[in-house]
Amino acid sequence: MARRVPEGPPPAPTVQRLRVRYAKRGRLRFTSHRDFARAFERALRRADVPMAYSAGFTPHPKISYVGASPTGVASEAEYLEIGLTEQRSPEALRAALDAALPDGIDIVEVVPAGPGSLADRMEASHWRIELPGVSVETLQEAVDDFLARAEVPIERMLKTGLRTIDVRAAVISAGVSGAADHGPGVARAILDVVVRQVTPTVRPDDVLAALRSVAGLAPAAPPLAVRVAQGPLDDTGPVVVVGDPLAADRSAGHTAPSA
Repeated sequence: MARRVPEGPPPAPTVQRLRVRYAKRGRLRFTSHRDFARAFERALRRADVPMAYSAGFTPHPKISYVGASPTGVASEAEYLEIGLTEQRSPEALRAALDAALPDGIDIVEVVPAGPGSLADRMEASHWRIELPGVSVETLQEAVDDFLARAEVPIERMLKTGLRTIDVRAAVISAGVSGAADHGPGVARAILDVVVRQVTPTVRPDDVLAALRSVAGLAPAAPPLAVRVAQGPLDDTGPVVVVGDPLAADRSAGHTAPSA
C-alpha cells in the first residue's frame, strides 16, 4: 500500500528559535502542565506569534518544554523553547505573551537561542519549601538525620507502577532557615534544597516524605514549595550553586531585529 502524503504545501521553515523563562505564581501553581500548554498556545495565537509547525497530518507548533514543575508547586524558573517562521524582537514578544496570559503565569525573559540543547543544561533544581508549624530546630534535626544517611528510599506511584526512589542520592545540599515573623508562637521553618535531575525526578514532596521517614517530620499545614532556580550545577565551591541556563545564550551575543 502506497504511503499517503499530506496534502498542501510544506510548513514554513524555522528561522528563529527563542528560549523563554516563565513563572507560576499564586493560585496558578495548581495549573497542570497540560493546562499550561493549552493556555500558552492560546497566548501565542492572541499575540500573533508567527509559530513554526511540524510536518505531517497533525501539525503541532514547535514548542519544547523543559523540566516542567509538578502541579501544585510554584516556580520562578520554568523554561521552554519555541520556533518562529519570522524574526521577532525577544522583548516585544515577551511583553505580548505576558499580556495574553492570565495573571500568575508570567513571562520573565525571552532570549534568542544559542547553540546547544537547553535540556542538557538542566542538571539540578533549587527548591525552597516553607513548612508551617515546624520550628527551625525540629527541621534542622530532621535534615541532619537525613544527610547522615547513605540512602533514604521512599515509594511513589508512577505511570509504570509503584517504584522505590532513593531520595538521598539525588539531594546535593540542604539548608535550614527561619521564615519572617508570623506572630508569637507561630513556627515556620524554611528548607532550601538542591536536587540533582535524575529519572524519575525527585520532587519536593519526595524530599518531605524522606524527612518524614527518617525523623517523623509532619508539618501542621500543607507546605509551600517554590522552585527558585533550575539549570547547570556548580558544586566545586563551598556553596552549591544552580546556575542560569540562559546565560550562555546571552553571552553568545545573539540579537534580533525590532518587531
